[in-house]
Amino acid sequence: MNTDIDADVGGEDGASAPVWAAFGDLMSVLLGAFVLILVGVIAVQVQLETKLNEEIAQRRLETQRRQALEQALAGPLAAGRITLVDGRIGIRGSVLFALNSDQLQPEGRDVLKTLAPPLATYLRARNEALMVSGFTDDRQVRDSNREFADNWELSAQRALTVTRALIAEGVPAGSVFAAAFGAQQPVASNADEAGRASNRRVEMAPVPMRRPVTSASDGR
Repeated sequence: MNTDIDADVGGEDGASAPVWAAFGDLMSVLLGAFVLILVGVIAVQVQLETKLNEEIAQRRLETQRRQALEQALAGPLAAGRITLVDGRIGIRGSVLFALNSDQLQPEGRDVLKTLAPPLATYLRARNEALMVSGFTDDRQVRDSNREFADNWELSAQRALTVTRALIAEGVPAGSVFAAAFGAQQPVASNADEAGRASNRRVEMAPVPMRRPVTSASDGR
């Protein structure tokens, strides 16, 4: 009689044991999934915080850069001989050149002489380069001036003239280069003379110095 009862009890225990084992396995899986989700959320949060800190640092660096440039060019800015907008130094084309010419005028040469020393100091201190960009209005020079094929060539020659003048006044040759934009990127309408005069300009902007390219043989 007792033997039958013991057998029944043992059977009930044997049936319930797999249920508890399955429940334990399920809880382990859920716990593992929760931990993975938690780790993923933390990782995303860390990435977002890192990106935010990098953006804040970049904005702070840009602000310091603009302030340093403003301080370096305080004299010419106060005299109204140049403009400084978003880190770009602007000089009206009429100050530098006569219409359809790439030869510096006396006033333009004086402006560049004033700019060269603070620019050279700024570029050396921050290890940056200066991009000198030439711009024109949309009037083609082909019919009125045979010296230049088009506005691209005129803007290129003007940028080169300013670049060479800055180098002659002490800006390191390895820290300045010329770029031409022709009639592209106007700052005013070309519908009237006042707008076209504003578009005939030269701009200078400090940019990060490009790192020198190293070859595989340098590691030997």
